[in-house]
Amino acid sequence: MPVSPKRVYNWYVALVAAGCMVMMGYDASVFNSVQVSPHWVAYFDTPSTYMIGLINTTYTVGGVVSGWFLAGPLADNYGRRWGMGIGCVLTIIATFIQTFAPSHKLGVFIFGRVLIGFGLGFSIAAGPVYISEVTQSSIRGQVMAFWQLFYSVGSFVAYWINYATSKHRANLGEWDWKMVVIFQLLLPAVICVQLPFLPESPRWFIQRHNDVDGARAALSRLREEDEVEDELLMIREAVEYEKEAMWSGKKAYIGLFRNASIFKRLMLVFVINAGQQLSGQGTLNSYSSTIYAKVFNSVDTINLINALNATFAIIFTLNATWTVDRFGRKFLFIVGSLGMALCTLLIAVVGLETPTVNGTKSHPVGIAIAFLAFLFIFFYKPSWGATTWIYTAEVFPLNVRAQACGMATQMQGIANIIFQQFFPTFYANCGL
Repeated sequence: MPVSPKRVYNWYVALVAAGCMVMMGYDASVFNSVQVSPHWVAYFDTPSTYMIGLINTTYTVGGVVSGWFLAGPLADNYGRRWGMGIGCVLTIIATFIQTFAPSHKLGVFIFGRVLIGFGLGFSIAAGPVYISEVTQSSIRGQVMAFWQLFYSVGSFVAYWINYATSKHRANLGEWDWKMVVIFQLLLPAVICVQLPFLPESPRWFIQRHNDVDGARAALSRLREEDEVEDELLMIREAVEYEKEAMWSGKKAYIGLFRNASIFKRLMLVFVINAGQQLSGQGTLNSYSSTIYAKVFNSVDTINLINALNATFAIIFTLNATWTVDRFGRKFLFIVGSLGMALCTLLIAVVGLETPTVNGTKSHPVGIAIAFLAFLFIFFYKPSWGATTWIYTAEVFPLNVRAQACGMATQMQGIANIIFQQFFPTFYANCGL
């Protein structure tokens, strides 16, 4: 059966929005990549473990502030595309600030990290809402699986660029890390170019402006001709119900806490999103280079392992495209939790119970730890990686979805603030 051109276009529109997650995946891997560069360390006067943690923490704080308080109202008042677009623009500006921060001025680099976190807070709050409102229900789960897949794509690009520049460190000098940072502006620039030509959310037209013609025009670009009027009617009825329930607009935040059913869902996704990072994923993604530095004595080896890990992460995330609807969200959460728990336990046991010689582990022990880290990603990506985003984007009514997604996804940031600030100091003194 031939694929409808409208269906192909629907996928294209949704995947452009999902590109926001490439930005997040890239940025989450950038600092992990550059912090082991001797040139970066010298450029900023050998930051302490406390400062390394602070750099990651401030990035997360920027995302929490925008995600909790600004992303939802922006997406509701000006449209989902504006939310993604402003996030992309801030990312581009922040990329330049980080790349061209003056030597010995770590504060300028940190400011760039704050700003990029601020921008990504807008993008990753508006992106899932836009996808949920423009895609058909039959493909929504698969598209949101690609949302997490694109995070892995971002990490993949960052780590392989870092590996390539590290191989030519002597010739590149300071640009061995600056090239890794500046490449981050490429994708947000591509997204910004495409956003003006994508349809705005049909639901936003009705909810914000009661613009039936605008919603119909947007749906006409996304749906078959015989589906437009039926879906338009469903959207209008849903918006009318929300107005009667007084949950729309500024009162959407109130509705999150005053309605018992929605509040229960909000608390549940808060726990799930925090749990995504408490699983150890955030620590492994931000500090794998630091961890491997006590296992391998070659920076090139560390960079290669990170790049291969990001490569396999893409393959592992693809499992979500066929498992999420076949086995269900709850099943994946349970299996993923058990698998990740076993892997992290074994990583600690192998690391603590094997001898350290000249500051590093033996080669077989290093391979074993790297293998367990890869196995952790195998369990994480299709479960707590992809399914967390899918579940968060689909459990709320449309009238509070932008606010709820913005707040819930930044629970990942709050959990990360705790771990990213203190993990470098903890790890330096844990005795491994």
